[in-house]
Amino acid sequence: MIYLLDSNTLIEAKNRYYGMTICPGYWSWVLRSHGQGVVASIESVGDELKRGNDELAQWAKHNAALFLPVSDTATQAAFAQVAAHVASQTAQMKPGALEEFLGGADPWLIAKAMTLPDSVVVTHEQFNLQLRRKFSIPNVCQHFGLQWMDTFAVLGHTKANFVLIDA
Repeated sequence: MIYLLDSNTLIEAKNRYYGMTICPGYWSWVLRSHGQGVVASIESVGDELKRGNDELAQWAKHNAALFLPVSDTATQAAFAQVAAHVASQTAQMKPGALEEFLGGADPWLIAKAMTLPDSVVVTHEQFNLQLRRKFSIPNVCQHFGLQWMDTFAVLGHTKANFVLIDA
């Protein structure tokens, strides 16, 4: 099983519950899990993070190996399938939703998941087939038969354990 992280999982972790100085164990877990072949992300997510001007941007720059390339033939072909699917749904969505979706990392994350057996997309976006303002990762994943879950489910599945050690 490989868990592919969406940008929002890392951004929310840094901003809310696993601040980089408050819970360094989370960030160590990400890197250790990556080293074990269990956690990764994609270059497009890394690029989004690096555009920031904060400690997460620096972290992403220093941990470039976490971000898998999307230039391979299989991912490119899968991206074409994702793009065709969302384009077929455009009439139901608000104007600009297609361009917004295709201009970000989300379709590439889904495409990469389509090429990796036993992959799970990790996102904080919610499954909602009634959503019309934007394309949702879980909605698109469902169409392609891909699994998705949030950070907390992944931590449970991998039995992550952040322990405070008294010094």
